[in-house]
Amino acid sequence: MSKNYTFNPGDFVVYPAHGVGQVTERQTTTVAGQDLDLIAIHFTKDKMTMKIPSDQAVEKGLRQVATPITMETVENVLRTKTKTKRVQWSKRSAEYIAKIGSGDPVSLAEVLRDLYKNPEIATQTYSERQLYEKALGRLAPEYAVIHKMTEAEACAAIEDCLKSPLSAE
Repeated sequence: MSKNYTFNPGDFVVYPAHGVGQVTERQTTTVAGQDLDLIAIHFTKDKMTMKIPSDQAVEKGLRQVATPITMETVENVLRTKTKTKRVQWSKRSAEYIAKIGSGDPVSLAEVLRDLYKNPEIATQTYSERQLYEKALGRLAPEYAVIHKMTEAEACAAIEDCLKSPLSAE
């Protein structure tokens, strides 16, 4: 993503801590005698509007939604074989939390792939399910925006990718 992206009203954006939002306006406000250019972002899911200084937007993690090409990569990651490491759960859990916090769609896909368990075959522990749902909740809205579908349809499409792995190469 270009560091000088302007985040225009109507653009969908991703803020790692809150997920997908839509820029509602750009405004200039005077604070302590200095003019401050702010980007107002509305997060429908959280029913919240956040304002962030435009000169700090990228530094704070605000980014454009992923491209369709990135979503193809996400789908490929979802379809690859699980790469669960033989590491203590506490370390894996910390790694998954860091990936979820990054908001990166490919990292979110890795978490989903590693934690997915077919409900017809196996069960997840409570903590695995919590992390899985958090990652799905962060990826699905962005997937939905890119593919112009509802969030529920996006969740179903993501889980379809997890259920249908790529054939062995």
